[in-house]
Amino acid sequence: MAMKINKYDKSREWFARAVKVIPSGVYGHLGPAEGCFIPVDAFPLFAERAEGTYFWDVDGNRFIDYMCAYGPNVLGYGDMDVNNAAFEQEKTAGCTTSPSYKMVELAELLVDTVNSADWAFFAKNGGDVTTLAVMTARAATHRKKIVFVKGFYHGVAPWTQKIDYPGVLPEDVANNIYIPWNDVDAFKKVIAENENQIACLIATPYMHGNFVDNVLPAEGYWQEIRDICTKHGIVLIFDDVRCGFRLDLAGSDHFYGIEADLICFCKALANGWNVSALCGKEFLKSAVSGLTYTGSYWLSAAPFAAAIACINKLKALDAPKLFREKGLMLTEGLKAAAANNGFDLVVSGEPALFYLRIANDDSLMLHQEWIAECVKRGVFFTNHHNHFINASLKDEDINETIEIAEEAFKVVKRNHPEL
Repeated sequence: MAMKINKYDKSREWFARAVKVIPSGVYGHLGPAEGCFIPVDAFPLFAERAEGTYFWDVDGNRFIDYMCAYGPNVLGYGDMDVNNAAFEQEKTAGCTTSPSYKMVELAELLVDTVNSADWAFFAKNGGDVTTLAVMTARAATHRKKIVFVKGFYHGVAPWTQKIDYPGVLPEDVANNIYIPWNDVDAFKKVIAENENQIACLIATPYMHGNFVDNVLPAEGYWQEIRDICTKHGIVLIFDDVRCGFRLDLAGSDHFYGIEADLICFCKALANGWNVSALCGKEFLKSAVSGLTYTGSYWLSAAPFAAAIACINKLKALDAPKLFREKGLMLTEGLKAAAANNGFDLVVSGEPALFYLRIANDDSLMLHQEWIAECVKRGVFFTNHHNHFINASLKDEDINETIEIAEEAFKVVKRNHPEL
């Protein structure tokens, strides 16, 4: 029986309205102008509702969602344990002049949960806390320079961008140094060239960049980096915004066998309620305390209550183990479906947040075509970003995904007799 192919008439109607009043209609990497929805007509542009592992667009099409709102959906959309905690808190106090005591409870929970955490500082977005981490490192060390790993993404503040990006000044990135991933010698070299000038190294737990296979840390890599940072007084910052709580509830630094000095959390912290956290070591507490850094809604109580419920539920589920098992089941099935049709599907990264690439074509056009055929049939993958497992994903969802993926491979194979 032929599978239903989605139509997106209402999405297009809403987009026509959006472009009149919103820059690009849908801006950022969620929008068609970014170049990750190829072809654009294969993708929905506006959602109407979400539940569990699914969302429905404005045309009523249902998607098994492996983007999970680009990460925040960790337990399942609309998880009632998390939502009820937030709703109950909102009945008594939301955004108030003095912060709710829920802030203290969440900080205590993070310090108890995250292996390297002696304190927690709260904001709203991942970029808020990566910026705070760099400011803290500079304040503590009285140094300017930041070491990045090439292929990084740490948000969209000017310091995270490149010199040729619109709106970014040379001064914004003048103190940035870039080294290859998994290259300890390159780190030693830039330290020698910038003696007593490097404030911090900021990196993700493994390399999960876009448009490229994800790469895990080499054996002993993080242990060597940790030792070098300690020796030279360089603050080691883990950007755990994307991986945090998906690999290890004690933090991804703990998963890879070290302790970072600062660690940034956001996406999986509160199952879609807007809160982020910077956690850090005792020796940096006075430095972060001395910064001028705040936001209008950063101390709102409901997201704190949601985060407490979310972390406790992740613990009860042993979520990292669950994510790994489901991620392996899915990706092994996808690789088999590809092989059945003569395609080489490369899976990289950790199973909890995996990256896909069809390796038969270096241009990635085949890969984009296959992704589009999956999306049109109700599996929401995206072209050049890692994907996420959430706790509400059922085995039958995985089986349905593999069935749709196989059909999509068949379509691509028919379209390309030259293969």
